[in-house]
Amino acid sequence: MKFGPAKPDDAIGGVTVHTLRQGQLVMKKGTTIGRAEAEALKQAGVEQIVVIRLEEGDVSEDVAAADIAKSIAGDGVTVERAFTGRANLFASRPGILVVDREAVGRINNIDEAITFATLSAYKPVVEGEMIATVKLIPFGVESRLRDAAVAAAGHNALRVAPYVIKRVGVVSTMLPGLAPKVIEKTLRVTADRLAPAGAKIVVERRVPHDETALAAAIKDVLALDVEMVLVFGASAIADRRDVIPAAIVSNGGTVDHFGMPVDPGNLLLMGTAGGRPVLGAPGCARSPVENGFDWVLMRMLAGLKVERSDITGFGVGGLLMEIVTRPQPRIPEPPAVTNTVAAVVLAAGRSTRMGGPNKMLAEVAGKPLVRIAVEQALASKASPVIVVTGHQSAEIEKVLAGLDVTFAHNPNFASGLASSVRTGIAAVPDNASGALICLGDMPLVDGALLDKLIAVFSPERGSLIAVPVSGGRRGNPVLWSRRFFGELMAVDGDIGGRHLIDHHSEAVVEVPVDGNGVFLDIDTPQTLQLVQQAGEVQAPPLSPRLPSRSPS
Repeated sequence: MKFGPAKPDDAIGGVTVHTLRQGQLVMKKGTTIGRAEAEALKQAGVEQIVVIRLEEGDVSEDVAAADIAKSIAGDGVTVERAFTGRANLFASRPGILVVDREAVGRINNIDEAITFATLSAYKPVVEGEMIATVKLIPFGVESRLRDAAVAAAGHNALRVAPYVIKRVGVVSTMLPGLAPKVIEKTLRVTADRLAPAGAKIVVERRVPHDETALAAAIKDVLALDVEMVLVFGASAIADRRDVIPAAIVSNGGTVDHFGMPVDPGNLLLMGTAGGRPVLGAPGCARSPVENGFDWVLMRMLAGLKVERSDITGFGVGGLLMEIVTRPQPRIPEPPAVTNTVAAVVLAAGRSTRMGGPNKMLAEVAGKPLVRIAVEQALASKASPVIVVTGHQSAEIEKVLAGLDVTFAHNPNFASGLASSVRTGIAAVPDNASGALICLGDMPLVDGALLDKLIAVFSPERGSLIAVPVSGGRRGNPVLWSRRFFGELMAVDGDIGGRHLIDHHSEAVVEVPVDGNGVFLDIDTPQTLQLVQQAGEVQAPPLSPRLPSRSPS
């Protein structure tokens, strides 16, 4: 292949190397020069242009890219028409991308002119997704290099394994303290995981966390013609002789592998019973966030065998995320952090649903609402107590005169609740290990309730978010570990951090409380009137039906 400058007439038959702009003339890179192009160049005053010419034995970039891509494409892969030296490959069906790593290496080692790149091996892909590309660096290559790359591809260097398992059974074990809603959430998350593969949960069982009961449940589920069984234990698998592996063996099955160098996902167990895969799910599989369970599950749904060498090979790249329930040495907390918990009382809002008056200043039992909330925070073990002001800040500070509090003004209070959360978190001292986010219009939240939340808060044991619960519902306030301050500082609009609680469910500890005080906030004149009519700080008769909102 010849490369270099040429006069317009001598460039005929060549291909432009660079885009040329002169006057009104624009000639793009890759243009084949013919007689008309040569005349246009001369009329524009171009004396020479850099072109390449293919010689005998050369093939163009598009031909070479197309030939190599076609040789690579296996089952479930289509090749797009090559253009500008690039041929893209696409999945023609949903499934798992299977890549011959050695073939990729062989192709890329042929010559620097030929490159081949793919998505990660074993990635779940959807129909129409781009999965690989062949790109020729120059405008052409010697045909012998093209032929060598075609030969190096071998057979099925790139294919999409279709999902073959469609019917899945789920068995959950139960222990005292495991709420039914945890099982319900696990089933929803699992159904969502299976959906891209076209698989469904066709049978579900819940049994005590006992070898005999679990073995019977697995046997029952296998008898219903399922193609895979997933077992979610109420307690993590600690040993190959633990309840879940023992139940698999009791069914005449085998434990094929236990443990995995992927975090989260360490405690996954792979077994077989009745000729079908049985997976003991790690605790992280209850979360929708990607974890090691996904890597194994999706391969198995495509009928791909997962060997011990595959599992042990997961170590590189296996640290998927920071584990919030464990110490994080790479993001150290300040050395002076103590077990102190601060209280942040939000009192910056405009009370728009009140129709005008600032509810924080409205009195109940002779005291402004905000003073009731702040005095209860001061009566707890929380320290310091930070009051976030905004709307009518001077009036708020006046009714709190004489109290040992720190004020943090939110100039952006009109933008919504999240701005006040950010202001409050920013004011928490560096030595505090957590913060209670309290609403200034919740008069039934007392110091004793705050102390209950503080009592269960234990970062060293993974109890990083403390939430009050009554009647199966989560209320306010919420105690947050410093570990989540960064995420709380990122919330926006008129919402708090409720979505973070769902996202970090493994870090949540629920605190049972009596009554509906953790739901009652004063948002409307009607609600305020009901509370005032009670004559003291207590729930009005209709309080269970009163609206509530969440800063957390």
